Amino acid sequence: MIVSDSRTTVVVLTHTRVREVSQTVDRLLKLPEHPSIIVVDNGSTDGTSDVLARRYPSLRIIRLQRNVGAAARNVGIRAAQTPYVALCDDDTWWAAGSLRRAADVLDEHPHVAVLTARVLVGPEGQEDPTCRRMANSPLAAAPGLPGTPILGFLAGASMIRRTAFLSVGGFEPRFFLGGEEALVAVDLAAAGWQMIYAHDVIVRHYPSHHRDARARRRLLLRNALWFTWLRRPFPTAVQQTGRLLRPALGDPHEAWGFFQAVAGLPWILRRRRCLPAAVEAALLKLGDS
Repeated sequence: MIVSDSRTTVVVLTHTRVREVSQTVDRLLKLPEHPSIIVVDNGSTDGTSDVLARRYPSLRIIRLQRNVGAAARNVGIRAAQTPYVALCDDDTWWAAGSLRRAADVLDEHPHVAVLTARVLVGPEGQEDPTCRRMANSPLAAAPGLPGTPILGFLAGASMIRRTAFLSVGGFEPRFFLGGEEALVAVDLAAAGWQMIYAHDVIVRHYPSHHRDARARRRLLLRNALWFTWLRRPFPTAVQQTGRLLRPALGDPHEAWGFFQAVAGLPWILRRRRCLPAAVEAALLKLGDS
């Protein structure tokens, strides 16, 4: 008899990577936790939804008419009926037993909104450098809290508490993709939620070769500037803007991200609100100044 862990739904985000997402679904279906799985097809143009529907008749697929970036995850998270949602990209998947371990931690620690797993990259299982930085976080841990306290997370390798995530509005649609986690993370912290990095929870990542590196650099710069202008106090925002722009000046593709950021200023001014002092102090402690 197959018993599913009813606490967790896995939401997989995909866009025009039918081969990669099929492999990811195959691996998720073999997990001992037998989680519910929702695939959000983010406006694919390669027939992804049709292929998945034929191969996995019981799979829940949500088809979006256009690519809305990270905000497509919001759709899957809202559709989930479980208290926890494990996020995957189409080239990441959770290791056996890790979903159960992550859900156990969230059960035991109701003030934790996000648990980010240790990401092992490629067949060799090399640790993602971001995980090493998270493991060395200088933030002070609350008594009894497992893992390392963090003020950010990896969207393709985290389990979230669904109600907490939705309470802060989820991923901002204007960010599309690239650093979209930053705004959610600080808004969760401002609302009193905690986030942790768990070294003993594993997500595997086989990076897809279908990537537009130039577009990603442009979006990362734009979104970093937007994040800074939306939440940081004015002196820090000015300093951060200079720091972000210096390496971008020699790259016309990145520089274009600055002009895109400026075009969003009317929206920024309407939505700007500075973080509570404790959250801003934590960002400064992380060296984000």
